Amino acid sequence: MSLRADAAEKRQHIVETAYRLFKRDGFHATGIDKIIAEAAVAKMTMYRHFPSKDGLIVEVLDWRAERFKRQLDRLAEASLSPQESILAIFDWHERWFNSPDFHGCLFQHALAEFGEPKHVVFEAVTRQKRDLQERLQRILAQSIPEDRAKQAAMSLFMLIEGATLLAQMAQGKEAINNARRIAPGILSAEIRQ
Repeated sequence: MSLRADAAEKRQHIVETAYRLFKRDGFHATGIDKIIAEAAVAKMTMYRHFPSKDGLIVEVLDWRAERFKRQLDRLAEASLSPQESILAIFDWHERWFNSPDFHGCLFQHALAEFGEPKHVVFEAVTRQKRDLQERLQRILAQSIPEDRAKQAAMSLFMLIEGATLLAQMAQGKEAINNARRIAPGILSAEIRQ
């Protein structure tokens, strides 16, 4: 293995270790020393890859956002109708809510801990949330005008975010079922306009 590949592998190992710890314990509660110990890397290695904890948090959030996008891309490859694509996103969330490693939304947690809009972590959260809204809008724009697609996407996004919060409060099944029941009404209202 080349030095560059080894360094990239160590960097990724740090990111995945930090992700696991941040998800379980929170961002502020997880210290750099804990990440170093869990990742079994030298302090110098950590700081060479991530000079600041905020930089590491952003990297973790961006990595998680990319994983989420790839998972949604796989759903889109099924060549579903726009309505089926939206329901497939709800189905994905239901599977996530029921998974044993569900601890709520990492991005919602980050927003709660880093509420300053100019903070780099806040900006990383905004990118991920904006991407999901834009994805919903692109899907809907296949069957309804752009302005109505934008409105419907915002409503669906709020359903997903609310269901995710309720899932963290052990109400995931009821929340996703309600969201799934409400979504077609939002879609049909926009189509009828």
